[in-house]
Amino acid sequence: MVVPAGVERMGKRLIFLLGGARSGKSAYAENWARERGGRVLFVATAQAFDDEMRDRIAAHRASRPASWHTLEAPLNVGAAIQAQGSGYDIVLVDCLTLLASNALLALAEDCTQADADAAILSEVEALLEAYHGSSAIWLIVSNEVGMGVVPPYRLGRLYRDALGRANQRLARQADEVLLLVAGLPWPLKSAMWPARE
Repeated sequence: MVVPAGVERMGKRLIFLLGGARSGKSAYAENWARERGGRVLFVATAQAFDDEMRDRIAAHRASRPASWHTLEAPLNVGAAIQAQGSGYDIVLVDCLTLLASNALLALAEDCTQADADAAILSEVEALLEAYHGSSAIWLIVSNEVGMGVVPPYRLGRLYRDALGRANQRLARQADEVLLLVAGLPWPLKSAMWPARE
């Protein structure tokens, strides 16, 4: 692969960015990709169920560089990325949080924790398969959902636990893991400081 000017020559790697709501994780990932240049595939998992969400999606679209290719894929994201081909230097998936929600809401109302875990982990495994078949640098954004209170309703608990397990799976596979707090990145795992298993 020819590496364009500005793109780091460290080669393929998976960078996983975690943080709470409005922690700056998406902005950090976008700035990281923008600063390095090259061909960027931005993978959006949000769905516009109401006017407020439509406005948010439109604002996000407008803020991204026109040269980036956007793929909107609320489910089956790994397969959708693979179908785009391998002509990208950076793949930015924003975000696993909404992908997990989409996968959970596609299940029957009486689904179990095992059903929720399987549906969301299946999406993660497909993402990892797409990553392994790619030569790009990947950034995947997700919410850290384990630092708050236990949700008071069943669906919230299913979601929190399944996303937490999915985050752990991605963190184990990632080359780098960053926790964003108030816009500041805290390295949790890197080539220099790998996480202990």
